[in-house]
Amino acid sequence: MENHVCPWYMGYLLASPLRRLYHHPENMLGPYITPGMNILEIGPGMGFFSLPMARLVGAHGRVTCVDLQEKMLRSLERRALKHHLSERIVVHRCSESSLQIENLEGTIDFALAFAVVHEVPNQETLFLEIGRSLRHDGLLLVAEPRGHVTDENFDKTIAIARQKSMVVVDSPNINGSHSSLLKKI
Repeated sequence: MENHVCPWYMGYLLASPLRRLYHHPENMLGPYITPGMNILEIGPGMGFFSLPMARLVGAHGRVTCVDLQEKMLRSLERRALKHHLSERIVVHRCSESSLQIENLEGTIDFALAFAVVHEVPNQETLFLEIGRSLRHDGLLLVAEPRGHVTDENFDKTIAIARQKSMVVVDSPNINGSHSSLLKKI
């Protein structure tokens, strides 16, 4: 696995509206998110998925966005404020070795890790912490870029997640990505 963190300035490209031509967050995530849900997003960057998820959860839901990079989180906060979604989005800075989300244990309905797992040095810890945050039957969508992550490495990633009390329930078709939808058991 690569263990390389995407530079903060790439966040502008990743949050570009043009990306919606390739990845449409509402269509991709809408089947898994309902109003009032508590969402966890790992590596949100500048909020390409965060803002649409905040709209999907509605006024009584919450999206907790965890990132290592302060500049990504500050940009996400500014974008959430601009789009009147700041009351639904909570940003949290993690460390290189831990998500530091103990306060979320058993509260998350849906988690998203999009194009980020390959950047994490310890996937065992990552999936353990995500698993602890999920409610029973909570869902985790993992998607990794095909051109960046091999089939073999993606299979290894999913095998690690399965060791942490998760089962694969679907393999959604996401443009340019390997993807698995997992459920906590």
